Amino acid sequence: MKYALLFPGQGSQAVGMLGKHAASEIEPTFREASEVLGWDVAKLVLEGPAEELNRTERTQPALLAAGIALWRIWRKQEPPSPAALAGHSLGEYTALVAAGSLRFADALKLVELRGQLMQAAVPEGSGGMVAVLGLDDGRIEAVCKSYPGSEVLEPVNFNSPGQVVVAGQTVALDWLQANGKSLGAKLVKRLPVSVPSHCSLMRGAAEQLAEQLDQTSVQPPAIPVFHNLDAMAHSTPDEIRQALKEQLYRPVRWTQTIRQLHANGVSAFLECGPGSVLTGLNKRIVDGLQSVALEDPANLVQALALARG
Repeated sequence: MKYALLFPGQGSQAVGMLGKHAASEIEPTFREASEVLGWDVAKLVLEGPAEELNRTERTQPALLAAGIALWRIWRKQEPPSPAALAGHSLGEYTALVAAGSLRFADALKLVELRGQLMQAAVPEGSGGMVAVLGLDDGRIEAVCKSYPGSEVLEPVNFNSPGQVVVAGQTVALDWLQANGKSLGAKLVKRLPVSVPSHCSLMRGAAEQLAEQLDQTSVQPPAIPVFHNLDAMAHSTPDEIRQALKEQLYRPVRWTQTIRQLHANGVSAFLECGPGSVLTGLNKRIVDGLQSVALEDPANLVQALALARG
């Protein structure tokens, strides 16, 4: 049986995340991150406050550190190597660190900058994101195109069949909330985020991030990493830099990514990070997939059995 490891993105963070694992196993990674970033990652993750952890420029490196801490715990179990890795949005950086493509320290600095650039790209309160349930991908694209105003309104996270997140400017999102159900959606829900990620409003931030990416060492991954941009694995440093740049203002194609991995023979997925959001999504993308979240140490035995076939 082939298995893949998946790394979650923003929204999975919580004060006390990975708290079921022994402190001696997770805190060294958090301390390493603290030394790189110059602020106490362990204290923020374990004690909060939540308002600080939820600041984008804090959330992103904290989640990266949590994912790598869990990856290191997983590797201590001496499992077979995964057939592939993937990460949802921010999680793609964690996947690249696990694959040996990015150094942990470099990735921490990149995602901290990424969070700062994203927050600065759109004034507070002028943009956001909305989850739309009950419309297929083509229909939600048509709904966004039918918006009569000039503001940005774009589907950006194709998370699973019938679950798509739309990003854009506040006026356009208000229109979608007001009209979504009459256009066929079962639910239209504003998400508690201030940054309209993965839409064209992030192009300027992407250009600034690209300048730092060009100065960052990138190696060919030792394990294939499937990217959000096109659900494909890229191997050259230039391709990886370009995928990370475009990822910032183009959609996360998660449904396509999981289907592509499954088509490549992957039948078991292990979620390597806080929470179990991806585990829930995967079960709705392909029937019969086996998916286990590693945040709970009690799941390690089951995960190892899956990995070993």
